[in-house]
Amino acid sequence: MAADAPAQKVIIHGAGGAIGGAVAEEFARHGAELFLAGLHRNSVNATAERIRAAGTARVHVSEVDASDPLAVDAHTSAVVDEAGRIDVLLNAVSLPLVQGTPLLDMSVEDVTAPAAAWLRTQFITARAAAAQMVPRGSGVILTLSASPARVAIAGVGGFAAACSAVEALTRTFAAELGPAGVRVVCLRPQRILETIGSTPDLPMPLEEFTRFLEALTTTGKLPTLSEVAKAAVFLAHGGADSLNGSVLNLTAGMSAD
Repeated sequence: MAADAPAQKVIIHGAGGAIGGAVAEEFARHGAELFLAGLHRNSVNATAERIRAAGTARVHVSEVDASDPLAVDAHTSAVVDEAGRIDVLLNAVSLPLVQGTPLLDMSVEDVTAPAAAWLRTQFITARAAAAQMVPRGSGVILTLSASPARVAIAGVGGFAAACSAVEALTRTFAAELGPAGVRVVCLRPQRILETIGSTPDLPMPLEEFTRFLEALTTTGKLPTLSEVAKAAVFLAHGGADSLNGSVLNLTAGMSAD
């Protein structure tokens, strides 16, 4: 961001998680004023403390259930009252998942819950932000998907359907909000290296699981949190004005489109 440019006003839901936290830190490095929200204040506070320790970015923390439309609307309105506007929204909340089990052995609820939960929260937060952005004629809404949206892979349960649903929602929002000057773009990473943790998603040893994921890419490497965060800031800071209704493919070639 140019030195004389006004600080962007950024809402991040799921700011206590790995992706939300990394994106928040990257926006802070670019001088944004951050409104961080999450279901549990302690995890969001941890992100805010890292940002404050690293610089002078203004950071606000709220405990918000991103699946509750009344709570999200109230928080969004409070941000506008405080900051005057919203420039960027990212929803990086986690979702319930059952993976590693064949579909034939899964319950209806376990298969459908991810799509229902992720579509619900992405819709609620995008709608709330859009209601504030449209009258101003500007703003960027970032949604989050993942590589199973566009590949055939066993063992992911309802996660692929959830990812595809979010990408479809992104396109519809983009078509409806684009004429008003609001862009909606989806980030689609492959499994991020730092988020694998100690429990693989599929029933195999951790090292084997990591090698399996790396082999699905065309580079032999998984994306990092830093790469995803920098992509989010790129989408919001200009230079990407022609991207609307698009999916920014960060899968290292796992999905080709």
